[in-house]
Amino acid sequence: MKSVFTLVLIIVASFSGAEETIDLWQGEAPYSKPNSLEEYIEVSSYGVPCAFNVTQATLTVHPAQGEDSGKAMIILPGGGYTEESIVAEGQEIAVSLSAQGITAAVLKYRLPFKEASDQPHLVPITDARRAISLMKSMAEDHGFDPSKVGIMGFSAGGHLATATSVLISEKEDENPNFSALIYAVTNIEPENQKWLEETLFHRPMTAEEKRQYSLVDNVTKATPPAFLLHAYDDHEVPINESIVYAEALTAVGQDVEVHFFAEGGHGFGPGRTEDGTSQWLGLLADWIKRQ
Repeated sequence: MKSVFTLVLIIVASFSGAEETIDLWQGEAPYSKPNSLEEYIEVSSYGVPCAFNVTQATLTVHPAQGEDSGKAMIILPGGGYTEESIVAEGQEIAVSLSAQGITAAVLKYRLPFKEASDQPHLVPITDARRAISLMKSMAEDHGFDPSKVGIMGFSAGGHLATATSVLISEKEDENPNFSALIYAVTNIEPENQKWLEETLFHRPMTAEEKRQYSLVDNVTKATPPAFLLHAYDDHEVPINESIVYAEALTAVGQDVEVHFFAEGGHGFGPGRTEDGTSQWLGLLADWIKRQ
């Protein structure tokens, strides 16, 4: 285990450069309670470094390199709400976007543990909204437009990005201006409800919560434009999750760009050359610059 942990540290350290890591909250974070959980990094069953037991949220900002687009993107790693793929679905994505002139920030959001919160289902979305507000407040320092801040997420992080986009905050500066949903969960099918009750709510969802978290049914004209990415052979989060969300956005007249790959499975992160999924980060950067 020690050698694996050392390898992970080397991998994570290899991305260090001009980025800056900021604590998301000063003092006690909302909906938190004292706990004995200790964060650690380990290679997950997917074979990528993941952060476990995250109870302290941070935002790591990678300034835009080269010709600045004036746009910014917050990245939410996936991991089923039990861990976070902070390299393959975090740092690697931020480094790529930064190199293409987009300020990119990786949010290591608090995971919804009942040991650490009396209302765990509110923890991730509260962190996501705080990250958007904080990012917009940093716009002048980093040279991007505060009205051009997007949010993107992978798998469970994509579910969180979708929720943040659809469940509009009363505080305007907490809402994203565009989104990128990468093999994301958008629906409240029975298997999704079971997953959410086990990992996010830690209890049966109420009728109102089920209505609220049927995210695709709550899309309105106020929902921001989206970039959607999925693979047809994704057997963990079926491609229909992206199809129905694209249809919902189109129905209300909102812009959506969709890219589906024949192969790629679930959790392909920055992509692979052998199945063509490595193309998507360039497509995303071009889309962000048009927002």
